Amino acid sequence: MTLRPRRSVLYMPGSNARALDKAKQLPADTLILDLEDSVAPDAKLAARDQVAQAVKTGGYGKRELIIRINALDTPWSADDIAAAAAAAPDGILLPKVSGPSDVEQATDTLWRAGAPEKTKLWAMIETPVGVIHAAKIAATARQAGGRLSCFVLGLNDLHKETRAEVMPDRQSAIYWLSACVTAARAYGVDVLDSVFNNFRDVEGYRRECAQGRQLGFDGKTLIHPDQIAIANEVFSPSTGEIAAARKIVAAFELPENKSRGVINLDGRMVELLHAEMARRTVAIADAIAAMA
Repeated sequence: MTLRPRRSVLYMPGSNARALDKAKQLPADTLILDLEDSVAPDAKLAARDQVAQAVKTGGYGKRELIIRINALDTPWSADDIAAAAAAAPDGILLPKVSGPSDVEQATDTLWRAGAPEKTKLWAMIETPVGVIHAAKIAATARQAGGRLSCFVLGLNDLHKETRAEVMPDRQSAIYWLSACVTAARAYGVDVLDSVFNNFRDVEGYRRECAQGRQLGFDGKTLIHPDQIAIANEVFSPSTGEIAAARKIVAAFELPENKSRGVINLDGRMVELLHAEMARRTVAIADAIAAMA
């Protein structure tokens, strides 16, 4: 089982050359080099060139590189996709995805632009219609030639569009969060929690990371480097979880248990589904160790 940790996924403004260079030393699992919200209209073209050059030049080590392009209905989108395809990042993040046709259009454009197969497509779910169509969007990952591999939640836009109250416990957003996790898991797509805006509120941020993990998210998108360490900690399996997982895997690999669907381990009934979960925990732990 080969997995890539996506515990900490940091947005970096594509117009800020110093930030792009600094990101090479940050312990984030993934960097999203942004051409959309963080870049003013008059800086879009320069940011596009700068981000494409940064990806081509490299120097980011084992960090996953994603380019967030502008939405399909903007005048920058087509050239963003062409430049990103030529730069060949690990993925392209498409904002404002409202339905499967958006993913299909972007996927087709990537193929025609000659983007290598390793360049996957990520989809931002940040509108009410996007949440409504989350399952159909996720299902495009199973299409022939499909590139979709990850959902990214955008709660700021969802709160704005629905006029739902922003609550510290995110009770008003639970449906959006759970619906997108469920849709993503149904089709084998990773899913990342939304940003936490008040990066000075460390305890509030830690609670939200813990809630995100409890809901099933793979990691969290971040707006500040100071948020990386907590995301890496919360979304990593603990030492105890890893030890327990290795014990389950080892137990099922014993000759007497290989053909069994249920075993007794330390007085507890353990099924094959627990073994599958344990293998994933071990694979994630190994992948995290390999990145260190």
